[in-house]
Amino acid sequence: MLKIAIFVVHVIACLVLIVSILMQSGKSAGLSGAIAGGAETFFGKNKSKTMDALFNRITKISAVLFIITSLVLTYLLNVLNM
Repeated sequence: MLKIAIFVVHVIACLVLIVSILMQSGKSAGLSGAIAGGAETFFGKNKSKTMDALFNRITKISAVLFIITSLVLTYLLNVLNM
């Protein structure tokens, strides 16, 4: 029962990690970002930065959860032979 619960948490962490990475904007916009970047308003810049910070935080938390559940599942499957 413990193995199934950890496996479900592991799958949810995988899906959240994938979605949060795909929702983040690219860090390097290149020349097109330099040209089009001046057209953004002050509020538009701050909104995108807060959303990027939120997705960054979600990515970090789900990555740590993914690593922990991976290690626990490996321990349960290999060491305890459950």
